Formats: sequence, C-alpha cells, structure tokens
Amino acid sequence: MLIGIYGSGTTESAAKIIKKILDDAEIKSFSITKSTSKQADCVIVLGGDKGVRNYFHKTFDSTLPILGISEGEANGFLAQIDLREFASYGDILKRQKYTVEEVPRLGVKIDGKNVYPVLNDVAVFSSKSAMLMEHTLRVNGEEVWHDNSDGIIVSTPIGSSAYSMSAGGPVLFQDSEVFEILSVNSLDVTRRPIIVSNSSSIEIDDISARLHCEVVLDGLDRYKVNNTVECAQFFPAAKIIRLKKNSTAISALAKKVHLAEELLSMSPSSKLLLKTLEYEGALTQKDLANKTLLPSRTVRMALSNLLKRGYIKKKVSIRDARQKIYEISKIE
Repeated sequence: MLIGIYGSGTTESAAKIIKKILDDAEIKSFSITKSTSKQADCVIVLGGDKGVRNYFHKTFDSTLPILGISEGEANGFLAQIDLREFASYGDILKRQKYTVEEVPRLGVKIDGKNVYPVLNDVAVFSSKSAMLMEHTLRVNGEEVWHDNSDGIIVSTPIGSSAYSMSAGGPVLFQDSEVFEILSVNSLDVTRRPIIVSNSSSIEIDDISARLHCEVVLDGLDRYKVNNTVECAQFFPAAKIIRLKKNSTAISALAKKVHLAEELLSMSPSSKLLLKTLEYEGALTQKDLANKTLLPSRTVRMALSNLLKRGYIKKKVSIRDARQKIYEISKIE
C-alpha cells in the first residue's frame, strides 16, 4: 500500500507526525507536490474540512480515496479524525478495513465558463452585503421563480449543514441523492427552500443588483458574475475514507441543529465569526477581523461571547507561541 500525504498550508510538523505513524505501521508514503509523479492508493489530507475542500479544488479530477485529518480537534463532516487519534487507526488503514463514502459534488459554470466543482455550496450575492439581488431560478429548463432577495444558495447534502442551514434551510442526510436551493431573505415571505434531484440541472439567470454580483464557492473563493450561474452534479464524486462507523454523522447533525436554534439569539457578528471559523479553520483575532471586515472591538466582543457559550475555544498557535488562535469546539 502506498499513501500520499497532502498538507498545503499546514505545518511541516503535522506531516512529519503522519509519516512517522505510517512508517511505524510499515505503510509506505510520500509527500504530494506539484512535481510528484507517483500514483498513491489513497491520500491523507491535513487541515480538516477546509484542507479536504482545498485538495479537491486543486485536483478536482481525482478518483483516489481521501482521508481528511484535522490538526486540532476533529469536528467536521469530511475530516472525522484528528492528529492525536490517528495512530490508533494505523492497523485499520494498513489492512484497508475502512469504508469509502462517495460525496456528491456540484459542477459550476459562471457566464458559460467552468470553475472548480464544490463540495459544500454555491452562493450568489451582491458584492455589498444586505443589498437586494434580482434573479430567475430554472430547474431542468423550467422557471421556478423570479425573486428579489439577499442572494441564493445551492448546496449539497454535506453543505446543507453549513451556510444554508444558518440561512434557514433544512439539513439533508449525507446519503440523500438531492440538492437544496435556498433564496436568502426573499421579499416574498412565502418563499421556501426547495429540494431537487441531484440529476437536475440548475440555472440562476438574469442576475442583477445595484452593484455587481459575486459567486462564492465553498465559502472560499469569489468570482464576479454578469448574468448566469449553472450548477449540475459533477463526476467523479469525492471519495472520502471513513475509519469510524458513524459515517452519516447523525450525532454531528443533531448538534448542529441544536446550535442553529441557539444562533437565533446571537448577534450577527457572532454568527459571522462562527461561520468564518467553520469554513476557514483556526484563525487569529487579526485574521478574523481581516476576513470579516468587522471592527477589532466588535471581533473581541463576539469572540468573548462565543467562548462563554462554549462554541469556540482559544489556544496557543503552534507556529508562534505569542499568538492565540480560535477554532470551533469539537462536536460531541
């Protein structure tokens, strides 16, 4: 068995720990770089859920099974285990006694041009927050609605527990063969999220706002859009290795549903920080201020509130002992 190790943007020490554990288990491994020509049997991706998303954004035609590992406490849907517990799974990995779950992805075209497929969601919003955006939604060529709202989100089952849920959408089980479409804060109070088959073609057309509009892919990258966004199931699906039995993460979903209920009483700044940490992973206070564009004082107050509620935790940065970083608390 030959395993590739991918850790773009993560610490070298984490990759070394993984390699040592694999060596001790007598499993051959190598670090994946742009110049690597070796073909692995599977790939270990560091960096938690964000790391897994980044991997598939850069190697979206990969058919290899992926094992996501978090450097902190594992609390994701794509990365189930953390660095500290990985050693206990060495024998299972060596004997290949794991399951491989196929996670659907959305292929995306912006104004007719392909961009990378997403694992979580595609969101279309005005470039300035809280500004209305007009759009037409078509599914399989049939017009479903013409709407004015803050934006629209198309999500996979994995993504339904992220941005979509915080905007009022339902949570989908991970093995559901559907996609979810949600108009965010529509002027039409009767507007509800819709669920479509994952074989559907989804078109968001006639997009307009006072300022230009943007497409946000998996909460990471933004692209300007002039008129149309098209979404459809992308093949091959992402193959995720599950070493634990709870592959559908029912307990994690239950915790997130409870969290969503409590989010209703939180300030908008606290919600924004929580969502940013969920997408980006561990960040410093300065990083959070830069990414959210919130004033430093607002960030401090929101972090204090989230710490008191136990939704996030603070720890010392591995890279710089003088810095404190914040991350989502583990989902029990």
